[in-house]
Amino acid sequence: MAQYPVNLNVRGRRCVVIGGGAVGTRKALRLAACGARVTVISPVVTKALQPHIDSGAVHWVRRGYRRGDLLLDPLENEVSAPEAPGGSERVFLAFSTTEDPAINVRVRDDARRLGILCNIADRPGDCDFTLPALVARGDLTVAVSTSGSSPALARRLRKELEEQLGEEYAVGLKILGAARKRLLGEGHAPEAHQRQFRALIDGGLISMIRERRFEAADRLLVDTLGDGYTFDSLMKAT
Repeated sequence: MAQYPVNLNVRGRRCVVIGGGAVGTRKALRLAACGARVTVISPVVTKALQPHIDSGAVHWVRRGYRRGDLLLDPLENEVSAPEAPGGSERVFLAFSTTEDPAINVRVRDDARRLGILCNIADRPGDCDFTLPALVARGDLTVAVSTSGSSPALARRLRKELEEQLGEEYAVGLKILGAARKRLLGEGHAPEAHQRQFRALIDGGLISMIRERRFEAADRLLVDTLGDGYTFDSLMKAT
């Protein structure tokens, strides 16, 4: 089954997770980490999720799913934290992670009727979208998807990538991002410095960071971008 890959900006958008078990917890925490306004609807939640509820990062409606929860904000009348926002904004993404197939089908049907994208845990055939296995190193995200055919293979590939991609990629991306921002601030057109960034990458900047050869990284940066573009100055700018 061919699927269209896309990265969604969920910052500030309402996302609802039905079910507070281990799977629901993972989905809720990743959504919250990406800036979404997350509501978990479940009679119970995991201990791992509770601190995020206490802090207000995730809002908990302590009951089962009801029809209308994807259209009207269930927090409007049932708020687990005093500062939790109410309102009637429709849900952006819905996730159903319960072990009850009837509830999962009800969530899916409600979501499709309302035009809301829905993910049903472990049921790729019933999903509007599936979630790839992810390797995250700072702002670098590498996604592995088998279009739902074999989550086990996706997990294996993710593990192999995790071993190959160390934290040097997160640091290197900070350096490249800070350099790009500074160049743009100096009036350079985005396409004008593509050659320099290819030179930094092909010149071994990531390997230098991994091996902590910061003097060599400084020489490469200055030779490629000019005076003032040093490792320390760019890191301070991030």
